[in-house]
Amino acid sequence: MFNKKKKEEPVVENNNTEEVENIENTAEQVNNSETASEPVVELSAEEKLQQQVAELNDKYLRLFAEFDNFKRRTQKERIELLQTAGKDIVVSLLPVLDDFERAIKATETSTEVAPVREGIELVQTKLKSILSQKGLKEIDSINTTFDTDLHEAITQIPSPTDEQKGKVIDELEKGYTLNDKVIRFAKVVVGA
Repeated sequence: MFNKKKKEEPVVENNNTEEVENIENTAEQVNNSETASEPVVELSAEEKLQQQVAELNDKYLRLFAEFDNFKRRTQKERIELLQTAGKDIVVSLLPVLDDFERAIKATETSTEVAPVREGIELVQTKLKSILSQKGLKEIDSINTTFDTDLHEAITQIPSPTDEQKGKVIDELEKGYTLNDKVIRFAKVVVGA
């Protein structure tokens, strides 16, 4: 009923059979000559282990030398960083230093105190502005609850009112934080 056609497979004539046989023979000869020219040396188990230990020691020494170089390099980089870390702040404070020198010169010829005081207050404001840009903040202490994380109690005095018990009544020296880390505690008087 159904006529099934057989797929015809292409017939490849192999005229180059002699060439293929020649190539195979040549490959065998090359392989045989390589194995014949290299003497096969088998190492004993002890020699293999000694060779492996020597390789591992070499790797260990190289790794140790690399780590030692890394330590030296990072230590040198840290020292350089510490030496230049304050450069930015010092450069930004130079104008304030110049202003102080001008203020000192102005006091030599000035007879009035009010303008000199005003100039010094301007220099102080400029200095505070520069330091606050670098992350420095004053710790507000007066009339706040005494906190050992921010304050250092110099003395205790009887508090004038009950509300001021345990609170800071007076501040002898301002405290400062740098990037929210206390760098100087405020020296305060606490009400008892």
